[in-house]
Amino acid sequence: MSAHISFKQLNVFNAITQHKTLTAAAETLFVSKAAVSLSLAELEKQLGHPLFDRVNNRLILNQEGKKLLPLADELINRLQHINHVFDQDQGLSAVLRVGSSDTIGNHLSPSILSGFKQITPQQTQSLFVSNSAHICQKLIDYELDIGLIEGKPHHPDIIAVPFSGDAMCIICAPSHPLAAKEHVALSELENSEWVLREQGSGSRDSFIQNLAPHIKQWHQSIEVNTTEALINSVAAGLGFGCLSNIAAQHALKSQRVSKVNVPIEMPREFWVLLHKDKYQSPLLKHFIEYCINWGK
Repeated sequence: MSAHISFKQLNVFNAITQHKTLTAAAETLFVSKAAVSLSLAELEKQLGHPLFDRVNNRLILNQEGKKLLPLADELINRLQHINHVFDQDQGLSAVLRVGSSDTIGNHLSPSILSGFKQITPQQTQSLFVSNSAHICQKLIDYELDIGLIEGKPHHPDIIAVPFSGDAMCIICAPSHPLAAKEHVALSELENSEWVLREQGSGSRDSFIQNLAPHIKQWHQSIEVNTTEALINSVAAGLGFGCLSNIAAQHALKSQRVSKVNVPIEMPREFWVLLHKDKYQSPLLKHFIEYCINWGK
């Protein structure tokens, strides 16, 4: 087996793992599709193994490819670090790919990234907002450098460190009879309709684990995939909602929805996530430290 694997080949491999097609990878790298195809073919020949399964014009990483992925990721990041090591910012000039779950992404991450940018010049940031399960999967696939989510994941390849927290609350339409009550017993939520986030959402998981066991009969009225849609659905009278205090604060203040005062505490921790095999560049280490200090 030849040992002449090039940085260009690893870049092509990395781009294909993220974009799943030769065409999309070529567009990202600003080269032709033929050049990407040739580079991949050379790499697979040198390693003596195919790295992807071809499925309906898409390239899906196979077991051999999964072996190479963390090594390629580390080499690419180390080479980028070398390019910047003599800069005044000591290697902190790079792209930071941050993934955040819905509540954190919309309410906390912009402030975190803004504060970090002020103390760490010359870096570019990308913020991907989705549900917690999707953020975890993108970390596992090396498509993100770091994740900030609600709820601790249980995946053997993910390291989770708590950095902040919040509590969940129950909301209803202002016209609902329970909106005017100072104290609401959990028994008053029997046979209730609920607006829930989609599977994989931290908010939904928190409802299922912390609140649903206290209600014998409840029904899902509608499933939505954003917090804003949940708030609007509750305001329209489609059911109760269970979401983060942080996410609910503006809607409560503007009286679009009302808080249901139930005698139950629903604290929730926020977590910094990393792939256990992810190379931690100086920029990434600095950002992890910043997030943890920000939470304090």
